[in-house]
Amino acid sequence: MSSTLIDAHCHLDFDVFDEDRDAVLARAATAGVGHCIVPGTTRERWPQVADLGRRRQISVCFGLHPYFLQAHALEDTAALEVQLDAHPEAVALGECGIDARLEDLNRQWQLFDAQLRIAKQRHLPVVIHCVQANDQVAKRLRQLALPAGGLIHAFSGSPEQARGFLDLGFVLGFGGAATYTRAKRLHRAIRSLPDDGYVLETDSPDMPLSGAQGQRNEPSRVHAVCETVAELRKQSYAAVATQSTATARRLFGLASHQS
Repeated sequence: MSSTLIDAHCHLDFDVFDEDRDAVLARAATAGVGHCIVPGTTRERWPQVADLGRRRQISVCFGLHPYFLQAHALEDTAALEVQLDAHPEAVALGECGIDARLEDLNRQWQLFDAQLRIAKQRHLPVVIHCVQANDQVAKRLRQLALPAGGLIHAFSGSPEQARGFLDLGFVLGFGGAATYTRAKRLHRAIRSLPDDGYVLETDSPDMPLSGAQGQRNEPSRVHAVCETVAELRKQSYAAVATQSTATARRLFGLASHQS
């Protein structure tokens, strides 16, 4: 493949990859995926994420994911600052955010807000998990005016919501959801974006592509996401690969040799 892809969001630290992580990365390289961004989800898993960051083809982030709210303690945001101090190679703060499908939204917002303030203080981009809360999250981001922007991971909103996030300095992440024919609103958003408004991702091992439901997802499949996005945007595969990779490099401050 003529262009090297970046998987802008995958959880290669998860236990499901323990038996064949090297093979997974080898398959990704064969598919033209030369670099992966691995976000942290819980304080307990940060050491595994940091260990992956020693690999040339992986960059890492640290954060507290709303899905694992019950695993987070009050002192974990202070611990996050210590972790970021200890790992200046981190390219972003995340994964953090709001999932309106889950309980305890007040605590989710408290945790999210604390992490956004840390990111603002440190001029770090943020990787945001935002489910059924696009308008509320956009409002908070507008209030805080984060200097380094970030990524709205697994975006599934409308073209208008997409434009709102772009206006705030964020880019949108597209993955397996884009490959489903029923995702009409998402397809409209993908077609509406400027060339520098999105990155490609898998959310491995989750967010399976159409036709691969029930299977473990992995970074090699970002090439299929690229094919879908290219078809939707009526652009070439090479153009979408080049554009999305350049946007990921810009967002995460990656040197060209890292992908």
